[in-house]
Amino acid sequence: MLSKKTRYAIKALTKLAKEFQKGPILISDISKTERIPQKFLEAILLELKNAGILNSKKGKGGGYYLIKKPEEVDLANIIRLFDGAIALLPCVSIKYYERCDECVDETLCGFRDIIREVRDNTLKILKESTLQDIIQREDSLKV
Repeated sequence: MLSKKTRYAIKALTKLAKEFQKGPILISDISKTERIPQKFLEAILLELKNAGILNSKKGKGGGYYLIKKPEEVDLANIIRLFDGAIALLPCVSIKYYERCDECVDETLCGFRDIIREVRDNTLKILKESTLQDIIQREDSLKV
């Protein structure tokens, strides 16, 4: 299950993606329109800035803005940034691998093999899905 922090990050990023190259957006505006607590949002946006996805401008006309194109920001990276592993079991995780204590021989574990397949399919979808895809899906759902 995705954490609230991850869900808020995706909502904020989608808002910024919709306004891509239109200038910075105030945290208070994002907070209000996306219904995200402002203090929580400040921490999220700072993490996204430190990850090289956003930048900010101070002063009049300031706020946050995407420095990557919406089609370059995939959901797998955002989820990993805030929630860590995407895999359901640590023994099939690509970036956070840990051997399972219960497993005698990983190479012969049928359950692990199924979960690896789930991971592969989930990862493929999340890597191929971008902020631009979210915007396009939202637009198509309005019809």
